Amino acid sequence: MALQQIVEETVIGFGYDLVEIERSAGGLLRITIDFPWQPGLEPFINVEDCEKVNRQLQFALEVDGVEYNRLEVSSPGIDRPLRNDNDFKRFVGQLIDITLKAPMGEAAAGLVHGNRKKFRGTLEYLEGTSAAEAAQAGQPVHWQIVWSDAPEVKPGQRVSKKRVPPPLQALGFTRDELREARLAPVVDFKGRRHKEAGDTPAQD
Repeated sequence: MALQQIVEETVIGFGYDLVEIERSAGGLLRITIDFPWQPGLEPFINVEDCEKVNRQLQFALEVDGVEYNRLEVSSPGIDRPLRNDNDFKRFVGQLIDITLKAPMGEAAAGLVHGNRKKFRGTLEYLEGTSAAEAAQAGQPVHWQIVWSDAPEVKPGQRVSKKRVPPPLQALGFTRDELREARLAPVVDFKGRRHKEAGDTPAQD
């Protein structure tokens, strides 16, 4: 049985959601789990959750002869990957990093460099995209990322009230156009860091 299938069956069997599988140098196999998203609820993965999955995975991987030197099961970090529509809906309004599969090319329309593939901005959901917009894009557009190219204000820096901020820019996209999407790794002690608390791994 393939590694992906073994891990998915084990994690889902315990009622969790598989976020990511990583193989690192030295034979480390890292599994990231979370609770399935339910609007309005944000339960946290704790050490007991990780240990429970770790124990069962050790047995399942041994039975199927999967080779690894060390197993680590943990909750998502601040750079959590976004893999499906539920992930995108869950983190609407959050700052994310996306990488396109292909450069924007002529679609950039002079606003950004045509070879650009990486963007950081706020994730928004484009509900009710019109048929005309969908036809122009060649496929339905459900998401967009919004950003400003204004330089970040350093702590203690004074900003003139007369300064006109650069205009916001937006890029519509579908998940099929993305190579990768992750929450931007920004530590916010009043926001996301609290939401993503419990980054305590369980190791074999």
